[in-house]
Amino acid sequence: MSIVNAELDLSSQPSKTKVPKGGVSKRVFDVLVASTMLLFALPAMFFIAVIMFSTDRGPILFGHERIGHNGKRFRCLKFRSMVVDSQAALARHLELFPLARAEWEASQKLRDDPRITGIGKFLRVTSLDELPQLINVIRGEMSLVGPRPIVQDEVVRYAAEIEHYTATRPGITGLWQVGGRSDVDYDHRVRLDSQYVREWTFAGDLLILVKTVKVVIARTGSR
Repeated sequence: MSIVNAELDLSSQPSKTKVPKGGVSKRVFDVLVASTMLLFALPAMFFIAVIMFSTDRGPILFGHERIGHNGKRFRCLKFRSMVVDSQAALARHLELFPLARAEWEASQKLRDDPRITGIGKFLRVTSLDELPQLINVIRGEMSLVGPRPIVQDEVVRYAAEIEHYTATRPGITGLWQVGGRSDVDYDHRVRLDSQYVREWTFAGDLLILVKTVKVVIARTGSR
C-alpha cells in the first residue's frame, strides 16, 4: 500500500469482517479486566470530575475521533486536559514559534503545549486522563493493549504499516508506551505498533500490562 493510497483504502475497511488480532480470548480478557478496573476507578474518576468542574467549567470528558479496527472511526474518551478552544490556541502557538511548529510536524506533540490546563498537566503526567478509555474497551472500540489510537491525519505516516494497525483494536497501552512514550520518535512508534501486531501473544499482552504499571509510576516519557 502506498502513502498516497493509505487514506483512501481506509474508507472501505469498516465493511470487513476479519476478527481483530487476539480473537475471542483477548476480547474476554479485555472486558473482564476493564470492567473490574472501572469499578475500582469510579471514586477517583468522580473526584477528578469534581476538581475539574470547580476549576474549569468546560466539559469533563473529551471525545476525539480516532481510527480503530478495520479503519472504523470512534470517539476515544479522555478527561479533558486542554483549554476549550485548543485548536485555535495550537494554531496561534505554531504560527508564532517556528521551532514549536517543527516539533509538532515531527511528532504531533509539544514539550511546552499551550493548550494544556493546570490540572490537565497533572492528569497527563500520571496518565489519569486516560481512565475513561476503559469505557471504550468495554464497548469494543479499544483493547487494553494494542497500537496507540491515531487520527486520520496520521494514517499517511504509517504508509504500508497501516494494514497492521487496522488489524487489531487500538490499545490504552502498548509497546510504544512501555518503550519510551514521548521519548520515542514517530517512525519508531510505527515500527513498534507493527511489531506488536505481527508478534502478538497473550503472554506478551500480560507483560506489557505489567511494564505499563512500572512506566506510569516512574512517569517515563510522560508529558
